[in-house]
Amino acid sequence: MNELHLPWLEMSVLIPLCGAAWVSQLKNRDRARTISIVFSVITLVCAVGEWIDFSTLDSYGAHDHWDVIQAIFHRDVFVIDELSAPLLPLAALLYMTTIMTTLRTKVNRFSFGWTLFSEAVLLATLSCKHPWMIIALLAIAVIPPWLELRHRNQNTNVYLAHMGMFIGLLVVGQFLAGSNSDPTSPPIVAGCLLTAGALIRSGICPLHCWMTDLFEKATFGTALLFVTPMTGAYAVMRLVLPIAPAWALQSIAILSLTTAVYAAGMALVQRDSRRFFCYLFLSHSSLVLVGLEMVTPLGLAGALCVWLSVGISMLGFGLALRSVEARTGRLSLAGFHGLYEHVPFLASMFLLTGLASIGFPGTIGFIGTELLIEGAVEVYPHVGLAIVFATALNGIAVVKAFFHVFTGTRHTASISMGCRWTERVTILLMAILIIGGGLIPQPGVASRYHAARAVLEHRGIVDASQPPIDDDSEHETGLQH
Repeated sequence: MNELHLPWLEMSVLIPLCGAAWVSQLKNRDRARTISIVFSVITLVCAVGEWIDFSTLDSYGAHDHWDVIQAIFHRDVFVIDELSAPLLPLAALLYMTTIMTTLRTKVNRFSFGWTLFSEAVLLATLSCKHPWMIIALLAIAVIPPWLELRHRNQNTNVYLAHMGMFIGLLVVGQFLAGSNSDPTSPPIVAGCLLTAGALIRSGICPLHCWMTDLFEKATFGTALLFVTPMTGAYAVMRLVLPIAPAWALQSIAILSLTTAVYAAGMALVQRDSRRFFCYLFLSHSSLVLVGLEMVTPLGLAGALCVWLSVGISMLGFGLALRSVEARTGRLSLAGFHGLYEHVPFLASMFLLTGLASIGFPGTIGFIGTELLIEGAVEVYPHVGLAIVFATALNGIAVVKAFFHVFTGTRHTASISMGCRWTERVTILLMAILIIGGGLIPQPGVASRYHAARAVLEHRGIVDASQPPIDDDSEHETGLQH
């Protein structure tokens, strides 16, 4: 396996850990916020450096140079491939922007130490391919939100019950699966348990109530950081897809499609802003799972593209809603608030990211959504129609929420509600990623297509001797257009 030129992966994990240890000792919350921003920015630089370094290698996978952990455990612990390489910068971007947009009115409620710790755990998870290590890291990631709920004197029974089932099913399923399982001789019971555990973590209906409970009881930032990276989808790709039989993948696709349509309908009728965001995100993340189980290069490539576009767009959408909440308190969508005159930058970000999440032309989500629908239609025509229906409902819900939050009346404020410089930087960064990814989609699509082919080659579905996306085959020509 090839080596990266620098130990980017280890630095991406160790830097936020060091930051968490430092910040947890500080009593001055403003200073803690400033130091957290510095550490999160450095972590993002390392994650981007890892992606650039990996792109220079002609290899599907690579591990760290000077890998200290490898020397200790005598195995490659931190490994990246074409699937996980862009997910690390996305995760680091999620944490950096969330910390930067945390206003002073919220610093006493938001734990910067645990946030940096969670970032280290997430980056370690995305840098890992060993099943038992992934399960252990997923279990550790459950702890910070639970501690916050306890600190806020909130009932944790719903959260603990679902996360306990999630971890228990993964542990038992992986134990039964062993190390020599493959799709040609799948362990049926193990596959079912691993599938159920991953679906619970992804919030698939009817086991999704923990997600709405978390958004209602935890701080918006903590809930956003826990669900937006879509680690449930990552567990599906690493734990379920390599060993699952075709019928298990079809069951995931059916349940995910049902959840996508159901959540889109629920988002359309919500009156609480946080529940609205939760159901909107749940619908989009379920569409990603639908595409992940389309065992064709085109459908899987579309799902991987949507994974990135949804991560970026829903991140910006959630941050815009969180910033508005920091100024007005929790919003109700039963009436109109008329906030556009006070926060036009946030309103623009709200609309841009919301439209990008549904694949509006010219945004980063457009090509991925088109590929996802085309890949679904090739396999199951009715599934493609359902995806279009769910996307249409989500579009209506986004526009409706925009009108309720930013138009309809004239809002009177006694103090300035203008954007801070950190929020302006975040808005500019989101706009560049969304519009730039929409205008120049080919590099991202090509990367995701290569990753999809590699995953399917591992399952024996695609022949490695078939021409890749760079050749002039029929599907590649469509992708280039």
